[in-house]
Amino acid sequence: MITQAPRGVQDWYGEEMHKRKAVEKIARELAETYHMSEIITPMFEHTVLFQRGVGETTDVVQKEMYTFEDKGGRSITLKPEGTAGAMRAYLEHNMYAQPAPTKLYYVTQAFRYEKPQSGRLRQHHQFGVEFVGSPSPLAEVELITLVTTLIRKLGLKDAKLHINSIGCKECRKTYNDALLSYLKKHEDALCPTCRERMQKNPLRVIDCKVDTCKEIIKDAPRTIDYLDDGCREHFEELKSLLDEMGIPYEIDTGIVRGLDYYTKTVFEFVDSNGFTLCGGGRYDGLIHEIDEKQDIPSVGFGMGIERILYFMEKEGVSFEPERPVELYVGILGKEARGRAYRLVNEIRSHGVIVETDYMDRSVKAQMKYANKIGARKTVIIGTQELEENRAKVKDMETGEQVEVALDEIAGLF
Repeated sequence: MITQAPRGVQDWYGEEMHKRKAVEKIARELAETYHMSEIITPMFEHTVLFQRGVGETTDVVQKEMYTFEDKGGRSITLKPEGTAGAMRAYLEHNMYAQPAPTKLYYVTQAFRYEKPQSGRLRQHHQFGVEFVGSPSPLAEVELITLVTTLIRKLGLKDAKLHINSIGCKECRKTYNDALLSYLKKHEDALCPTCRERMQKNPLRVIDCKVDTCKEIIKDAPRTIDYLDDGCREHFEELKSLLDEMGIPYEIDTGIVRGLDYYTKTVFEFVDSNGFTLCGGGRYDGLIHEIDEKQDIPSVGFGMGIERILYFMEKEGVSFEPERPVELYVGILGKEARGRAYRLVNEIRSHGVIVETDYMDRSVKAQMKYANKIGARKTVIIGTQELEENRAKVKDMETGEQVEVALDEIAGLF
């Protein structure tokens, strides 16, 4: 059906577009107060970037990517998330040659083939930040502070920070051995996907949403009990810094995140029903996965714009109304049309929202239309007004009229 969009996508217009723009504006302005620079990366990348960066064993790579072969025979993928592309751009443009850290933010489209649901579409939008170059837990705290502030500015109240540590590659080896040993005892009861995952990447089993697997996982070993000294010290300092900032948190050993590149800190902001608003963490090995000549620590997060809007609607958060039409310029007669429209354009150049007649309506119909679109003031321009260089501007709420020179109309707003 050519008049119906594909499943899992959304047209943005009217009130919903106004809400989305409002959220993005708050997010952009806040990120820039943290001295973060906006980056825009392509909608598609070479498929291998996501295979190596996101991880071959993840659901994203195995089930959810939109991958196709272009006319040159290259495997191309619409980006399923923002981090891998931003890290590729960081490396390609030698951003590491600049003084560290590099702090990037983006508002980007992302594409995942999954079952559409409230706040999650196949084509959706993400606000994300990548903080590159610092191994300090203060980098995580900066991003958590930013998200905490953003949530407050958006008017959301039901969102609590959950944190965990999944360790580094070294202590992960010990943990994976312990987890695999446990999972083998319950292998027959695991879902087919988890039986495959446990051989390739046992940590992924912790993230399974199948009820039988969730029951088994309840008693599984936890990463936090297998941290080496460095990872444990990092996590303890993170908690201390959050305490210093007065940011409440809950240690949630069930958080492992769905992408392979995470190390040490992982975090989510979750509502009282367990729905995730935002997820992120540290990924010190990601850049090395993309370019083996580089080894630069990084941390970041992503939050879906649609998910934010869903949470805001759920909590009944109101938005500032759109700027109204401040002046409707009615046109009386074809002879006045050209000069009247020139006046419309002059008033618009002062930043005033102006509307006029394009439909050859009668004056009565024009005033009816001006009332329908909520114009605050109206003025009728005909040959007499142009000859005298004066017109009456009417306040649509009070009915009061004031006569002014045409070149002074903009000064009324």
